[in-house]
Amino acid sequence: MRVAAIDCGTNSIRLLIADIDGDNFREIAREMEVVRLGQGVDSKKAFHPEAIERTLEAVRKYAEIIASKGVERIRFCATSATRDASNRALFIDGVREILGVNVEVIPGTEEAALSFMGATKVLKHADEPYLVVDIGGGSTEFVIGTDSVVAAKSVNIGCVRMSERHLKTAPPGARAVAKAVEDIDDAIADAAKTVKIKEAKTLIAVAGTATTVAAAALGLTEYDRHAIHLARIPAQKVHEIAQRFSLMSREEIAALGYMHPGRVDVIAAGSLVLSRVMIATGATEFVASESDILDGIAWRLSEPIPEVMEEVSDDTVAAEEEIVESIDEGAEDVFDEMTQEIDED
Repeated sequence: MRVAAIDCGTNSIRLLIADIDGDNFREIAREMEVVRLGQGVDSKKAFHPEAIERTLEAVRKYAEIIASKGVERIRFCATSATRDASNRALFIDGVREILGVNVEVIPGTEEAALSFMGATKVLKHADEPYLVVDIGGGSTEFVIGTDSVVAAKSVNIGCVRMSERHLKTAPPGARAVAKAVEDIDDAIADAAKTVKIKEAKTLIAVAGTATTVAAAALGLTEYDRHAIHLARIPAQKVHEIAQRFSLMSREEIAALGYMHPGRVDVIAAGSLVLSRVMIATGATEFVASESDILDGIAWRLSEPIPEVMEEVSDDTVAAEEEIVESIDEGAEDVFDEMTQEIDED
């Protein structure tokens, strides 16, 4: 079956066309456009008209590609920014007019489950359980499981949201970084009430922030998704790269050969989220995956769609809160040290 999956997030909109037959997956086309649909949504709770038009222009391009490839089934999923925008009907109606399909504004738990499927579908099961972390533009999803999802939580600490809320300049300065760290750590602690983030044997990080950090850690001169996919990146490298990005100007970041232009002003925030996740989990490394929610949407199109996973019950949360009282207070605080160094200078 030939399927087309579209993932529309806060920062980018992506298309994957694939032929799927049982467990056989053959990629036909993969496209990405950075449209910043979530521009201002964190503060205004509504889409900016220009952001809607940028995104619909990308949808028009994707519609032409889909029409030329003989696609049998299409699924269009929208995530964090669309969930939060009061005027989302303008965007949803525009997509329906162009593409002829309904936009599914999926809840964070389903977003997490799809990311988990995309990241783990073709992996061996020796290093289970997996913790999949999807750092998007508006939110970050935490999902733990083995061959299926055990628990999932979505929290609003995406790279665009953190950039607009805290890291508004480049470099942002120590105080701004400290405020962002506080916000991020609070959100991770909230996620840890539902997802046992320290019990995973393998941390898999997906989406553009993680793969860009991997490109930096690997010393790539240009972005190479084949070199990045399934690369294992040490935690100390992540902390160093996050610190480096937080001290660079936009011009310096833009000059990096592997950096996508649409990530220049949000990579400092995104890498900071990843660094704090690694400290909180105690993971010594993460596996960078180029397969994520987009691949999960495609896989689901080829099989009966199960019921959407429900939120965890209050009783379950209460039981897990006894285990997770705080984020590893003894973990090395890389950014506190950075702040002290800056203040001393």
